[in-house]
Amino acid sequence: MNWLQRHWDARAAANFMLGGAGAGLLVCSFLSQDRLPVVVGLGLVAAGLAAVWLEIGRKARAPHVFFNPFTSWMTRESFAALLLFALGGSFLLFQDRILVYGVALTSAAFLFCQARILHAAKGIPAWRAPQVVPLVVFTGLAEGSGLALVFSTDRVLIAIFVVAVLARALAWSLYRAAVSSSALAKPGRALLVLGTIAALALLPFFPPLAGLAALAAGLWLKLALVTRASFNQGYSLPHLPVRGAR
Repeated sequence: MNWLQRHWDARAAANFMLGGAGAGLLVCSFLSQDRLPVVVGLGLVAAGLAAVWLEIGRKARAPHVFFNPFTSWMTRESFAALLLFALGGSFLLFQDRILVYGVALTSAAFLFCQARILHAAKGIPAWRAPQVVPLVVFTGLAEGSGLALVFSTDRVLIAIFVVAVLARALAWSLYRAAVSSSALAKPGRALLVLGTIAALALLPFFPPLAGLAALAAGLWLKLALVTRASFNQGYSLPHLPVRGAR
């Protein structure tokens, strides 16, 4: 019998939604001379991590997440976040262009760790599929580059946005072929219609609006993936014990 997991609610989903979009924005931060995108990106990542902290029962035990770097993707995500805040804060203070490249690389690592956190949950079919990793990574990049269009319409950024949106659509198609979930049907259609077709159609005329369309579609998909498609597989007993006759 399958049942919907209750350990991760909308607060956990917020880490993937806000943190993923913020990390994607920070990946694109090397294209901007402005500090505002970095501030917004760091704020989104921090808000996502704060939401997870609000969810845990014993909040004083939160530092324990740093104890398993060799086995836990959550630990690796936490270390990536520490380095990200250190580099991001240093860039905001000193505005050294070398630092912003470090921010972009560390943000990409943070985003990858988030994807692997879901993939490591082997008891949940919608998460353990290998296709979830590129889906989460490219969704974050599409969201982040879309949000970056609010601050800049640089040609390189527009090219990154187009590639990220198309890669996300391909990743979703491959994921959908591997995983069947009615909970993802509507968000998946929105991802293709609003987040891909409409976003690319709006791009030549209203780049910020195109970016926000891609962002909204990605956020809805991740919310549904974490909170509504997260059914446990249940137990399988291929060999039942049989009492021997006396």
